[in-house]
Amino acid sequence: MFYGLTPLGTVHTAISLVAVIAGLIAFFRFKEISLNTRAGRVYVVTTVLTCLTGFGIFQHGGFGKPHALGVITLVVLAVAWQAGRSNVFGRLSPYVAMVGYSLTFFFHMIPGVTETATRLPLGAPWVADPDASPALQAIIGGLFVVFLIGATLQVLRLRATRAEGAADVLRVLG
Repeated sequence: MFYGLTPLGTVHTAISLVAVIAGLIAFFRFKEISLNTRAGRVYVVTTVLTCLTGFGIFQHGGFGKPHALGVITLVVLAVAWQAGRSNVFGRLSPYVAMVGYSLTFFFHMIPGVTETATRLPLGAPWVADPDASPALQAIIGGLFVVFLIGATLQVLRLRATRAEGAADVLRVLG
């Protein structure tokens, strides 16, 4: 076992790292996770695989918070995918898709930070009980603030892009 991980846990962790790297590439290169880019497609596929492999990990008993987060992540991915390919939310569909994919990236950070803090450094992990650690909760809260700031910037960018597109159409027609 690698750092106390089962073989499935090792595969799960490797897949999730690919998802996080693909998500970061999408954010830095394209300012969003979108199925219109290879990085976005890799992110979504590996995020789904991360959730599915996570359902087989029961190191802390039965179905728990990580499994619930996996279900929520899959639901948000499905909503974002549907919003990105249809007008199910009307003019808000592109915003729902963009913020939904970004939200799933934040969801990756929760177990990522938690598992890292409870496993490293080896032999003396930073956090013994993730549910009782104010420092860990503060870090996750800080990451949520980063998500909110990033989602706000993405929405403003998309709104500006859509406004420019509408102005271009008016110029052509007028």
